[in-house]
Amino acid sequence: MCSEKTNSENMETFLKWINESDNIVFFGGAGVSTESGIPDFRSVDGLYNQKYDFPPETILSHSFYRKNPEEFYRFYRDKMLCLDAEPNITHIKLAELEKAGKLKGVITQNIDGLHQKAGSKNVMELHGSVLRNYCERCLQFVSAEDILHSEGVPKCPKCGGPVKPDVVLYEEGLNQKTLEDAIYYISHAEVLIIGGTSLAVYPAAGLIDYYNGDKLVLINKSATPMDKRADLLIQQGLGTVFEQIQI
Repeated sequence: MCSEKTNSENMETFLKWINESDNIVFFGGAGVSTESGIPDFRSVDGLYNQKYDFPPETILSHSFYRKNPEEFYRFYRDKMLCLDAEPNITHIKLAELEKAGKLKGVITQNIDGLHQKAGSKNVMELHGSVLRNYCERCLQFVSAEDILHSEGVPKCPKCGGPVKPDVVLYEEGLNQKTLEDAIYYISHAEVLIIGGTSLAVYPAAGLIDYYNGDKLVLINKSATPMDKRADLLIQQGLGTVFEQIQI
């Protein structure tokens, strides 16, 4: 369990574990992408602290999408489609670790596609991706750019049916195959790095229970409910930590 060491002492141990292991898995949340300019939900400046007619958690629910698709898409275009965002140092270092044969997989709660944009290959997107959108009638693919530049509820160019983003809304279940893959990689990892997540959203937060090793690294600026379970706790921004990794 986490000992009372300083961040600098824990950083030394963290870098040692990275250097010595070729079986690392990374599990990340919104904090991975905030340094790319994508807003977090629960931070002080996050979406939950901005003013809308409805809270984001309501707007991004399955029932709200069904009842108020136009309002859903107004919020979605405004706040969820950050298509100009670029990968930051954390995304880049993770891709480099994978290329070097050290990182086996990235499990992400984010829907922005930045891990793949940075070059990561084995990415498990627990909550889907804004880059994939499909007609609910004929399953025709529609690009995120087309969604961004459409008005009202986007219509399928092929059959005119309604288009839905391939993201997991509140009240919807996770993709079973993605979940099973995430459990496999976490349960077989030597080093598990959890970063930029409040570990407050289930079932994603429950994935930590499948880790069997003794090198659980938790990197987050603020406290989480799982801090006491970490073998290493580093309370810094992810960019500050990952920029120190030499590959």
